[in-house]
Amino acid sequence: MEIRIEDKKKIAFPRFNHYGYPIRYIVEQGLEAQFIQLPPATKETADLGSRYSPDYACAPFKHTLGSLIEAVEAGADVLVETGGLCRLDYYGELQKEIIRELGYRCEFINLAEYMGGKKKEWLKLAKHINPRLNPAKLATGIYEGVRMAEYIDEIEELYFKNAGFEAEKGSYKKVYRKFLLKMQIAENKNEIKDAYQIAKQKMSELKQKIPENPVRIGVVGEYFTVMDEHSNQFLQEKLVNLGASVYRFMNVTNCHFRAKETALRPKIREYVQYNMGPTTTWTVNSALDYAKRGFDGIIHVKSFGCTPEMDAIPVLQNISKDYHIPVLYLSYDMQDSDTGLDTRLEAFYDMLERKKKVIR
Repeated sequence: MEIRIEDKKKIAFPRFNHYGYPIRYIVEQGLEAQFIQLPPATKETADLGSRYSPDYACAPFKHTLGSLIEAVEAGADVLVETGGLCRLDYYGELQKEIIRELGYRCEFINLAEYMGGKKKEWLKLAKHINPRLNPAKLATGIYEGVRMAEYIDEIEELYFKNAGFEAEKGSYKKVYRKFLLKMQIAENKNEIKDAYQIAKQKMSELKQKIPENPVRIGVVGEYFTVMDEHSNQFLQEKLVNLGASVYRFMNVTNCHFRAKETALRPKIREYVQYNMGPTTTWTVNSALDYAKRGFDGIIHVKSFGCTPEMDAIPVLQNISKDYHIPVLYLSYDMQDSDTGLDTRLEAFYDMLERKKKVIR
């Protein structure tokens, strides 16, 4: 029996870069529920989350809380917060209490309670959201949603590697934005795959003006802030506009489907003997890889007070010294001005460019 629109629960997740598109797909095509698709985050989103957050909360907590409050005001009746390996695991419970104290009446699902659980527990949760759930359709929706996330990561990677050298200003961004729009509205696997193949083909055909010795910069750091463009003030876009080729290993595809933390640890044993916490192994491994591959510079991104990434800084300093590669350290809280960041990035890029000329 077909589920009527008015019977479907309205589900919302916190904004997280472009991953809201595959989450929307899984919710709508797999769970057969409604998804509250929020517009891009604004300064008001961050201000809203910051206003009701504890002083000690890190920036991702404030950004996600702001998203959830905007979502419930947009009509969501089910809010979902994910789990994680650091303080992220405690976000859900605290955010639920804050939202209830603000007087909002909605259901709150904390996925941290299900991490490490059996498949039947996840299926039970899915059936709670949609009692008339079709398990086969859910499995298909999840598979196709994951593929969408992988496609988004691949096209995004191509964009930031090449857009700094485009012969026609804005040509890469035009293809990239059109691809993201199609991901936002895709309703089946064919639409997802077609959009991906078209974007990849068009990017390969775009003309470039690549300098003789292009500046290559690797971006590493804390999971949420390094990936979410609003949280890092569009860091990679700014570097592209300066003319750099930008690389970022940290994405959902690499960190959840390809490179397990335990498998990477042997590669960095000369610098790290133990597990230093969430994302730190990926941070150090990526930085070491960029250094060995002759990159010109590394940018380390973290939210203010992120303990695991603070522990990574001395290791990055050792890599910087051993491989003579400059590292720029950026710590984010709730900045509302780009001026300081723009100045630091321009100075860093100019320094890398001059360094290449001297060595050459």
